[in-house]
Amino acid sequence: MLTYNPGYETHIPNVDDYDLVSHHKSWSKIMAMRHALTKYPDCKFIWYLDQDAYIMDPTKSLTSDLLDSKTLGGLMIKDYPIVPPDSIIKSFAHLKSDDARLVVSQDRDGLVSNSIFLRNGDWAKFLTETWLDPLYRSYNFQKAERHALEHMVQWHPTILSKIALIPQRLIASYTRANLGAEYREGDFVVMFYGCTVDGERSCDSESQLYRQKWQTAFQAS
Repeated sequence: MLTYNPGYETHIPNVDDYDLVSHHKSWSKIMAMRHALTKYPDCKFIWYLDQDAYIMDPTKSLTSDLLDSKTLGGLMIKDYPIVPPDSIIKSFAHLKSDDARLVVSQDRDGLVSNSIFLRNGDWAKFLTETWLDPLYRSYNFQKAERHALEHMVQWHPTILSKIALIPQRLIASYTRANLGAEYREGDFVVMFYGCTVDGERSCDSESQLYRQKWQTAFQAS
């Protein structure tokens, strides 16, 4: 997870840092975001990025290339089904970028919760506390916190009204086209979504194709 104000700070928590009780370990991402908001109270945004990903272009500026008011305003997808392909609940048509609090993208199945930007402030605290509600954690959503987020967005206008939906390839390109927007040379981030500890789709083997390019990019920056 990265934080910036105006530079960048890295926050790398461990799943074991948080008391998940019997809940799926992916719930730890919301706890990590809440932790970062507390640890860096003066930051403007936090970026949650899963561990199964590489930042492929370290020369990009999160401010000028994404989160700047004018830039973000031009990237936002408005009046569009919030959960593809045909949700009747749509992203707000008149949301201004300065009023956006959560910047998120979609893959073929729904909202991508593995690479999101959250604007610091009271609303961010509200979102993380709501997202972590014991009712949601015990509901047994098929995809845990991801489906919980989709539920909140579709049923709570207070949350939907602050969502900035942007194209997936800007912050969360995938290695496999059948899952969502596939990585192309020059994309900011590549994610090994769905990779496993071992086997044919192990995270180690799936990331191998990108590892040299990733190392070269950071050595040159």
